[in-house]
Amino acid sequence: MKTLPVIQIRTTPALLNMKTTPGQYSIRQPKADMQLHTKPAKLTVQSHPIKLSVDQSKAFAAFNGGNMIDMNARIYSGIQQQFLQNIAERVEQGNQLADIHIPGNTIADIIGTDWKPRTFPETRAEPSFNNVDIRIDTKAPDIRYEPAVSEMNVTVRKPEIEYKRGKLDIYMKQYASVQYTPPAVDLGL
Repeated sequence: MKTLPVIQIRTTPALLNMKTTPGQYSIRQPKADMQLHTKPAKLTVQSHPIKLSVDQSKAFAAFNGGNMIDMNARIYSGIQQQFLQNIAERVEQGNQLADIHIPGNTIADIIGTDWKPRTFPETRAEPSFNNVDIRIDTKAPDIRYEPAVSEMNVTVRKPEIEYKRGKLDIYMKQYASVQYTPPAVDLGL
């Protein structure tokens, strides 16, 4: 039996090779420039002096009579009172002398008791624990407050971005080929 001759076809595929290097991003962010200025708070307190006044004139008047005008006024007032008292006593004595007919209203009884000396009017004022007047005048302090003030200045820097492109190498690693192998021919005639 005779076989048919067969043609052999051999193919090799094309091989395409790609080599890539990726791109690179480089991002750099410079620091922001910040300036902070603060004006400090201010507290001002202004105090006023305390005024102390002490009036001892009544105490001095009770100790030694005080000033001459007040002392003379007390003496004059005291003599005036004594004068009115003396007039009243003389009127009483006159009334008793008018009633001389009543037993016990003798001249010796009426006038004989009038031998005691009269005291001079008091030159000093009346003593008391309230004779010294103390007065304290205070005034609230003036307080002023100024709050602190802060100022902040920020200078922002833009980011610096760089991009390096990657590489793409494309090359043929193997070319395509077709190979035909014809059958062996038997010429055996």
